[in-house]
Amino acid sequence: MTPSLVVLTDFFAVTNRALSYAASLAVPLGAQLVLLHVRYDGRPVPEGYGGRHTPRGEQKTDQALLKLAAEQTIRTQVDVAEGLLPEALTEAIRRHHPLFMVLGRHSDSMESSELFASVVMDLLRHAPHPLLIVPTVGWDACPPRRLLLAVDGEPFSLADEDHQEVLSRLLHATQATLDVVHVTEEQVRPKEGVVLETVCANDLVSHFAESRLHVVYSSTVVGGVLEEAARQEADMLVVVARRHSLLGSLFHRSITAQLIQESAIPVLLLPAED
Repeated sequence: MTPSLVVLTDFFAVTNRALSYAASLAVPLGAQLVLLHVRYDGRPVPEGYGGRHTPRGEQKTDQALLKLAAEQTIRTQVDVAEGLLPEALTEAIRRHHPLFMVLGRHSDSMESSELFASVVMDLLRHAPHPLLIVPTVGWDACPPRRLLLAVDGEPFSLADEDHQEVLSRLLHATQATLDVVHVTEEQVRPKEGVVLETVCANDLVSHFAESRLHVVYSSTVVGGVLEEAARQEADMLVVVARRHSLLGSLFHRSITAQLIQESAIPVLLLPAED
């Protein structure tokens, strides 16, 4: 079965950039693209595509999707769903079994950024599947060559066994390097083996050298992770999204949500059960 990447598309430039990024990753991964468009999900319709509740507007949207798919240089299919976004994604995952989903991050204004992070966190709650967030600007490397995995040093279990293969397949396909960052406020350096064991225990990679672990002392986890990403000149950040963070009553307190909002490079979220 040919693997796939499901790309949420709404025809805006930022999402088209996410589509271009997904297409560039699909080539080395040997994957096809699925353009997922969800009607009636509350997002605005681009000017010129008509009202979403009218048959003519829906017809124009369908035609635009087919045209967009035909313009891709790799095999691309279209999937149009109705209803709310989490339910539509859950169904798309069931049908297409994607390696991961791809979503473009919209405006960098504070209000839009917080709303976007809230939507992503809601998606991870209801459709726990690897999700790649592609920001509007701030990156130019594709496929990525330097990945940085952020871990907290505590044991975790990924939500699905298939998710364990995503990172290793991506590394193998792109020939990228992988480093690990662990941020701590403590002045006592943690044992490298203990921290890396949380990665190896989930079979995210087959072998890992302690020299690839970077311990950062910072007053904030988000600040430490982003500073290390800049120092490493990483072009993709990988984050294990823990369930206890996703269920927080105030999403902006979640480290995952903050990284979604503030990262200047694409972020691959791997949902964990705890």
